[in-house]
Amino acid sequence: VQLVESGGGLVQPGGSLRLSCAVSGSISSISGVNVMGWHRQAPGKERELVAQIIVDGSTQYNYFVRGRFTISRDNAKNTVYLQMGSLKPEDTAVYYCYVYHNGRTYWGQGTQVTVSS
Repeated sequence: VQLVESGGGLVQPGGSLRLSCAVSGSISSISGVNVMGWHRQAPGKERELVAQIIVDGSTQYNYFVRGRFTISRDNAKNTVYLQMGSLKPEDTAVYYCYVYHNGRTYWGQGTQVTVSS
């Protein structure tokens, strides 16, 4: 299973970015994936959950992004998205896409998001 993230970059506080994670390999369709989502890791901090989407389509968010970020998926494109808005400097981190399916977890390589003026 390969996960390829894109969409990171430098953005000013209050701005928006959309991250994408394309899934390929032995998972032919993400519609049946147990859980997929995003974690992030800031320098000197532990990796933390940002948001995830469950196989039934329900979504979960960590408190610090609720109301600002939206996770979604496009089954036809085998891609999961993270729409980020009202970005703050504390959102600066490497964002990792992940898939949990049939007892195994797969990770992308990460994409850097920097929020700074």
